[in-house]
Amino acid sequence: MCSAGELINLLRWGILDDERCGCGEPFSTCGFWTTVGRRAFGVSGWTRPLAQRLLHLRSRVDRARYVPQLSRATSTHPRGGELAAYLDAYRDVYAAVADVSGASVVVDSSKQASLAYCLRHDDDIDVRVVHVVRDSRGVAYSWTKEMARPEAAEGRQLMTRYSPVRSALLWDANNASLAVLGRLGTPRLLMRYEDFVQNPRAAVRRIAGFADLPVSADDLRFLGAGHADLTTSHTVAGNPMRFRTGRIELRRDDAWRQQLPRRQQRVISALTAPLLARYGYSLGGTA
Repeated sequence: MCSAGELINLLRWGILDDERCGCGEPFSTCGFWTTVGRRAFGVSGWTRPLAQRLLHLRSRVDRARYVPQLSRATSTHPRGGELAAYLDAYRDVYAAVADVSGASVVVDSSKQASLAYCLRHDDDIDVRVVHVVRDSRGVAYSWTKEMARPEAAEGRQLMTRYSPVRSALLWDANNASLAVLGRLGTPRLLMRYEDFVQNPRAAVRRIAGFADLPVSADDLRFLGAGHADLTTSHTVAGNPMRFRTGRIELRRDDAWRQQLPRRQQRVISALTAPLLARYGYSLGGTA
C-alpha cells in the first residue's frame, strides 16, 4: 500500500501553496511528487494552470451539495463532461502514484464524502471506502483545539476550527452520506476509531482483507504492544502527526470527557443521537 495523504488538498496546498510533503520537503522539490506529476501529466508535470483548472472542475462537481446528483446514474449527471474531466485527472494521479511507489493499493485519506461519490462514476478506478468513525463528542472536541499546521510554507498557520454544533452537523452529514454510498454499491468497510486503537493488528488485517491484500506476520512488525514504528511517507496533506517518524504510542484519546463542557456534550449528543446509537456509542459517552 502507498499512503498518499489527503489528495483532495493536493491542488491548493501542494501545487499552489507549495506546502511541505510528509517527507519534510516542499511539494515542488519532493522527488516522489515531482516524478508522480510528470508521470501523470507529462514533462510539464504540476502547473498552476492545471491546479486552477481542476479546482474549477471541483467547484462544479465535487461539493457536498452535489451528492444527490452524484447518487444517480452517470448518464443522468447534468455536468457529465466536467465530471469526466475531473475523474480523468484523479485516475491519472492514482495510476502515477501506484506506478512510482510500486504499490498495488493507493490510500487516499481525503475526508469529503463527495469525492468518493465522484469516484464511483469511474469504472476504471476500483474504489473501496474504509469508513472510519469516532464518537461525535471526541470529534467535536478535536475541532475546537488550536493546532499549528507544520506543513505551511510561510509563517505560523493554524488548522481549521469548528464550533461544537457545526462539528456535530458535519459529522452527521458525512457519516450518513458514506452509509448511503455503501447502499449504492460502493464497497465500504466500517471501522470505529476506538476499536482500531484497542486492537490495531486485527484492524489492519481487516483493512488488508477488504483490499484483497494478503498479510503476513512480517508485514505487521511495525505494530507492537501499544505502539507503532513509522517510517517517512510522502503524504501530500493530512493530520500534523504525519510528520512524525519512529516509535509512537497508540492509545485511546478520551480527553473530551473531561475537557469538553458538559453542556456542549449534551448538545452534540442530541444532534448526533441516531448515528451514535447505530455505531455503538451511548448518549452517556461509553463505547
